[in-house]
Amino acid sequence: MVEAVKVSELVKDVPSLKIVEGKEYLNEKVINTSDISRPGLELTGYFDFYPKNRIQLLGRTEISYSARLDHDLRERVFNKMATPETPCFIVSRGLPIPSELLEAADKENIPVFSSNMATTHLSSVITQFLDEQLALRKSMHGVLVEIYGMGVLIVGNSGVGKSETALDLIKRGHRLIADDRVDVYQKDDKTVVGEAPKILKHLMEIRGIGIIDVMSLFGAGAVKNSTEIKLIIRLQNWDPKANYDRLGFNEKTQEIFEVDVPQVTVPVKVGRNLAIIIEVAAMNFRAKKMGYDASQKFEQNLTELISDNSKKSEGENKK
Repeated sequence: MVEAVKVSELVKDVPSLKIVEGKEYLNEKVINTSDISRPGLELTGYFDFYPKNRIQLLGRTEISYSARLDHDLRERVFNKMATPETPCFIVSRGLPIPSELLEAADKENIPVFSSNMATTHLSSVITQFLDEQLALRKSMHGVLVEIYGMGVLIVGNSGVGKSETALDLIKRGHRLIADDRVDVYQKDDKTVVGEAPKILKHLMEIRGIGIIDVMSLFGAGAVKNSTEIKLIIRLQNWDPKANYDRLGFNEKTQEIFEVDVPQVTVPVKVGRNLAIIIEVAAMNFRAKKMGYDASQKFEQNLTELISDNSKKSEGENKK
């Protein structure tokens, strides 16, 4: 889990933010919560529950109200708002920034930004970025690929062929997100997202060859930075004594944080084309999500066949 995000990282991800003052403090100031403060009550002088460690976002309401205050009152209010813990001030809609705010921020080495974005939209963009950066994370051993736009995490014991299978999928037009180690975080109560650690971004290890750069070999379309994990494929060495699901009735899941992700076990055996099998598994999973379940269709056909045979048997008995 990342405990804090530098303000400089926020600026890189939200290009609409334009630095007005305090550029030299971007790497010093950090943000440790995704909550954003709209300091309306504070402008009236009420500071009992002032969230000083949050980004302070001022929109049309806050700026227009502050314009009605006299100079001395504005100065006192903004001086109280500017604390050593305050990460930055942001003024939206390209509105004029009060000189008293700039002076107060300068005293405490706080960066001040301006943005032309609407306040609500800007708040949403910043919150989403901070939620992702500050989310609880863990590393999982496996390969994450995107198949037909759907994130598929391939897991299994070392040497079972995860990377080689992923390489075959890339050659078939799908995209690599992460090889060997996948950093996973929970985006919301129904979604987990996977991405590659910076040191492994766009890289794969193929036994006998070594490290390869997928982006250099296959182009930018063969890689992606992150994706939602929709399905887990577990590769397992073939065991003739094992009882594998042949009809697809037994749906299993694996819990990642608090999200249950569907899981399919694929036995690995010489001669099986794992890339095609995984590709079809992803397509079949998507079909189920759209309401078509081949196993239910088989069960329906079987029921109809039994019913027809029963009717024929009853007819023969009557004769």
